[in-house]
Amino acid sequence: MADMDGRTAGQEGDLDTFPRYLMHHAQVRPQRPAMREKKYGIWQTYSWSQVAQNVRAIACGLAQLGFRRGDRIAIVGDNRPRLYWSIAACQCLGGIPVMMYQDAVAQEMVYVLQDAEIKFAIVEDQEQVDKMLEIAGEAPLLEHVIYDEPRGMRHYTQPLLMGLDELQEMGRIHDRNQPDFIEGEIAKGAPEDISVMLYTSGTTGKPKGVCQTHEAFISAARGGIQFDTLTDREDILSYLPMAWVGDHLFSFAQGTVAGFTINCPESGETVMTDLREIGPTYYFAPPRVFENLLTQVMIRMEDAGALKRKLFHHFMEVARRCGADILDGKSVSSADRLQYWLGDLLVYGPLKNVLGMSRIRVAYTAGAAIGPDLFRFYRSIGINLKQLYGQTETCAYVCLQPDGQIKLDSVGKPAPFVEVKLADNGEILVKGPMLLKAYYKRPDATAESINADGYFMTGDAGFFDEDGHLKIIDRAKDVGKMTDGSMFAPNYIENKLKFFQYIKEAVSFGNGKDFATAFINIDLEAVGSWAEKKGMAYSGYTDLAARPEVYELIRDCVEQTNADLVTDPNMSGSQIKHFLILHKELDADDGELTRTRKVRRNFIAEKYGVLIDAMFDGKTSQFIETQVKYEDGRSGKVSADLRIEQVKTFAPQTGQRAA
Repeated sequence: MADMDGRTAGQEGDLDTFPRYLMHHAQVRPQRPAMREKKYGIWQTYSWSQVAQNVRAIACGLAQLGFRRGDRIAIVGDNRPRLYWSIAACQCLGGIPVMMYQDAVAQEMVYVLQDAEIKFAIVEDQEQVDKMLEIAGEAPLLEHVIYDEPRGMRHYTQPLLMGLDELQEMGRIHDRNQPDFIEGEIAKGAPEDISVMLYTSGTTGKPKGVCQTHEAFISAARGGIQFDTLTDREDILSYLPMAWVGDHLFSFAQGTVAGFTINCPESGETVMTDLREIGPTYYFAPPRVFENLLTQVMIRMEDAGALKRKLFHHFMEVARRCGADILDGKSVSSADRLQYWLGDLLVYGPLKNVLGMSRIRVAYTAGAAIGPDLFRFYRSIGINLKQLYGQTETCAYVCLQPDGQIKLDSVGKPAPFVEVKLADNGEILVKGPMLLKAYYKRPDATAESINADGYFMTGDAGFFDEDGHLKIIDRAKDVGKMTDGSMFAPNYIENKLKFFQYIKEAVSFGNGKDFATAFINIDLEAVGSWAEKKGMAYSGYTDLAARPEVYELIRDCVEQTNADLVTDPNMSGSQIKHFLILHKELDADDGELTRTRKVRRNFIAEKYGVLIDAMFDGKTSQFIETQVKYEDGRSGKVSADLRIEQVKTFAPQTGQRAA
């Protein structure tokens, strides 16, 4: 990655903190676009010079308010340039930005505010201000709440509140009076200083604050930039939660190191439109986003005319046959190349344009396993989608897939600077400069997570194939055995189920049992569209989920999953025998999912224990009443008499269906 002045930033020893990188870009590429934001329907562009000026103003304003080296500052909101600038401003002063999920309810925020001992919070808008005011009494250290968007704030008079505009103006005055202040503070920074605190998802207990240094995230950023030959000309759409390690690596860290452009959408509802307008060259999304995009494509194709449907299915068959090989530069017959060229003209090209993926050079997915068929679909139409493996504790950086060596069922090879090995029980162990410095105020947890040889114990189980590619099986603690000795890997099964467009979420059970069972959440949009074509009227999720026709639809998906599982000798014993469709969608607000939409398996097993027992006892139905939280904060109960369906399984020795 060469700078405009001919130097290679990744090799410069003096660029060892994010503030130094920022000021470097402001000098060598002052007019290049650093960030864009869509506001009121118009894209606003900020150059590197403008970003640096704004960061200075925020940093000086914070210093004027009493922010000191080592203080923690909460950052809460959607992806907004001024929130990214606030991260950099905090780092300029030697502070620690603590990223918080913007969709967390107020009471969830209390824990982080208390645990991280937050004094300052910079939040996006009135909604986040209201949450802070609601819980301020439970966060006694909180002194200042600074808001980005002033709309709706006119009549708020609480003394701890201040607009970011006012803070910046205060900072500009401070900067004029002490012009050398910021340079002096940046000079005090060291690569081993904590650059950010990110909280784990808390699937098994209270979230832990992961302290990552400048050196860790810069090493991860440099490794990825080197691996995929990224330049300062890339465009990325930053729409995933800022509190998620993936966004911090791909947007903030890599953007700051490489000097490319971060684009912030107008809102969560306009992401698809904004994606098409920007046409990113570099893209990152968890599997559920790719699943949702494919679901929308399939729904639209069902509504298309007969000729369009015929063309689509014909050329998708061509793509399945040779698309991925063409992308990887492998040998393909002239006839297939001609067919694929026509398909690109008539189907793949327009489809990529609709998805906003026409300019993508590199796309990544991570956070959960992606179904092989889903992965194959995107690569077959010419999108260079790859998988990576990492965790919050490793800056989302452990393994990457090299171009031309893509395997659908692996996460690639160890990334630059990273060492990976397996423990005797199959647990994945990693070592490298991207490892966490510590869990905040948790020396016990830090000591437990890193072994005597300095390897971080990921908690994931996996193995290397003959080409040195790592394959993830499941969380090590979740992998069990069926009574016949075959492996039970619930996440592996759930990902196969979730490939089907009609299934949004799945949770499987079966450790120590004769057979496996599963809870299913239907995808309301996909199943709703299917129901409308059938002329079925329904009043909402609960009503639709209980329909016999929907059970038959899902039964077919489960049976196809069993047919797939039986081909794997390790997994053939964990075919699903009973399933039910839950009467409500699993929800983070109800504690069933984390904010990154990971299943909280133990919580669900306890909450819905009566349903699990009923499935293993062979019952055909079970009544349940469940407490839920509504968006306005109220609580209520939903109840239903759920059907439990038995599905056909397949005999491993012959491939024939068992009774």
